Amino acid sequence: MKPTFLIAAVAGLALLAGCAGNKVEPQYPPKELGNFEERVELSSVWSQRVGRGLGRASYPIAPSRDGDTLFAADERGRVAALAAEDGDRQWQVDLEVPVSSALTAVAGDVYLGTRTGEVLALSQRDGSVRWRARVPSEILAAPQPNQQLLVVQSVDGSVTALDRVSGEERWSYTATRPSLTLRGTGTPTVIDPVTFAGFANGRLVTLDNNSGQPLWERRIAVAQGRSDIDRLVDLAAQPVLTPDGRLFVTSFNGRLASLEATRGEPLWAIDFSSYHTPVLVGDFLFVVNEAGHIHALNADNGEEIWRNTALEGRSITSPAFADGNLVFGDFEGYLHLIDARSGEIVGRERVDRSGISVRPITEGRRIHVLANDGSLETLDIQ
Repeated sequence: MKPTFLIAAVAGLALLAGCAGNKVEPQYPPKELGNFEERVELSSVWSQRVGRGLGRASYPIAPSRDGDTLFAADERGRVAALAAEDGDRQWQVDLEVPVSSALTAVAGDVYLGTRTGEVLALSQRDGSVRWRARVPSEILAAPQPNQQLLVVQSVDGSVTALDRVSGEERWSYTATRPSLTLRGTGTPTVIDPVTFAGFANGRLVTLDNNSGQPLWERRIAVAQGRSDIDRLVDLAAQPVLTPDGRLFVTSFNGRLASLEATRGEPLWAIDFSSYHTPVLVGDFLFVVNEAGHIHALNADNGEEIWRNTALEGRSITSPAFADGNLVFGDFEGYLHLIDARSGEIVGRERVDRSGISVRPITEGRRIHVLANDGSLETLDIQ
């Protein structure tokens, strides 16, 4: 039996529940934006257009920054390199492939995946294709490199390691998949010796990068409930690895867990449903739950420091961090800044009415935001 995917509409990946006549109401209706004390101002620096945007399915084609250059693409395969300082278009190519993944720019290359399961490596210099490779199915997660490999997770539950120089397959691993999953896959975290990969079956697996063999496996979430929707336990985000060897992992309908990375031994866990990648800043772990509530936790023990529910139901992005603030986009195209210490909204700017569904990119005080229609806006925190 082939797995099916739960595809969300306006509310991103939020599930729909309840009916009134023929009208389907969202489980978490979007809150109206309230007044706040503006303590941070945002100023627009430059804007550019990158093709036709993310498409009707809002593919997660997040841009990537490497050094002084920003790389962005649309769902039809137009890729552009822009100067991060002033938006000057350095080159643009039309690949004529159905791009579906976020971009990864590193060490002179740009990597991306497509709806047909193709992986492309482009030269950062001029956008020329260095190599193409095939993986078993559609790619929604950004390809992740280490020194030798490019690790690609695709929607069928497989993880494939490709040689970064040639694109040749080095190994592959496939996890079992439930019949219904969220529309999306986890993004692996890759270091030189191992890959940490989360799957729709609620398990986190550590793979040896020499062979692709699992070194350890931990169940993060256990499927519960009567319906397939109730039993969704996807690890749809990216594990966060700290320099001191801790992993933070979110799961849908499951838990937020902290693990010791070498053996996977649990350090702490709390009940928490999320498909967002957390952000770790010092001893603070910031994470968004399925309702759009933003939580600041003590990274050492999982205890809550503060919670902000003002953006409930607004399909906010995973958090980014800039100049002491958490940065979120939402479905109406607003960019929100929340003070990381207090949890209070301190700044807001409407960027584009088409909405923002991919995580902003931050560098110091600068924020790059790609809207759903392909508008790329760069702002500075004043």
